[in-house]
Amino acid sequence: MSTNLHGKVTGSLPKRVVGYDLARALAVFGMVFVNFKVVMDAGGLGPDWLVWLAGLFDGRAAALFVVLAGVGIALMSKRARETGSVALLRANQTTLLKRAAFLFVVGLLYTPLWPADILHFYGVYLALATIFLNASIKRIALCIAFVVVAFAVMLLTLDYSEGWDWLTLSYSGFWTPEGMLRHIFFNGFHPVLPWMGFLLLGMLLGRLDLASSAATRRRVFLWGIVVMVVAESTSWFLVNRFSQGANPIERTDIVSIFGTGPMPPMPLYMFAAGGLACSIIAATVALGEHFDNAIWLRPFVATGQLALTLYVAHVVIGMGLLEAIGRLENQSLPFAFLASGTFCAISVVLAFLYRKVFKRGPLEVVMRFLSAS
Repeated sequence: MSTNLHGKVTGSLPKRVVGYDLARALAVFGMVFVNFKVVMDAGGLGPDWLVWLAGLFDGRAAALFVVLAGVGIALMSKRARETGSVALLRANQTTLLKRAAFLFVVGLLYTPLWPADILHFYGVYLALATIFLNASIKRIALCIAFVVVAFAVMLLTLDYSEGWDWLTLSYSGFWTPEGMLRHIFFNGFHPVLPWMGFLLLGMLLGRLDLASSAATRRRVFLWGIVVMVVAESTSWFLVNRFSQGANPIERTDIVSIFGTGPMPPMPLYMFAAGGLACSIIAATVALGEHFDNAIWLRPFVATGQLALTLYVAHVVIGMGLLEAIGRLENQSLPFAFLASGTFCAISVVLAFLYRKVFKRGPLEVVMRFLSAS
């Protein structure tokens, strides 16, 4: 049997696929670095090559995290799909709704401390996922296309900047019904439109036989790379083509439409981040299959299994300690790398030691207890 942050595998899989845990650890590492970089306002304070490297993480780690959620949901509902059991399907939906409620509430409570929280968005994704547990591949693919296109249309017709102060990355009116709905579904850090597409992509990926088919892993890896490269190349060409003779304000608009940055999450970003996520997952599953019992892999697998706890800890503990010593704001990019790398290294060691004693992380235990049938 296999359990994870997003769901549980019942009956069909003989063992836990450690590659998914490894991918989840990488997602946590990426999110820690991106969030440290943002709060330190260190994005452009470093050598050009480091600024370029740091930019590669933006929106990619969180996208990987959401795609993995979709994979977990697909694995959780596998038995219900295969057997056609309505009772089992309803039980899966109930479990997901309970976890969605838990993550949404925890995320909202967490938001005053960390405004860029993904957990409350995550809760909405999980709630919506209950509609697609038994959906056909065609229906899921069409819904992915719909959310991606719908957001692009909304961006061109609505005011994406409403509520935002871009200089401070603060959002006014978040706690009003209108502001919260706008933030969650349209112009927040990880809006349902189009980020739900990442979760649906993961649900498709989770239906593939990645764990036992090397050929499938190779196809997913290669197609993911191709999609990412085409998206990034297309973005580069279009931005440069339309920026010729443009003033700074016009260039900002051009980059918003044709760029691959996560805000706003336009189609080329969705393709680039989604392709990369698929390639990473295929690669980590292959790595996990090849080095299943390797000692060096176990600490990283343990880290992925404590993803929820570590996500909260990187703000509460990691940023809290940096603030206490006066090193949280106005830092350089190299320091952001150093601080986030230090936190991640300590997390790997502690996660490994923790898993020797306990089966699940503290927050994972609470979530599973509250979502138990």
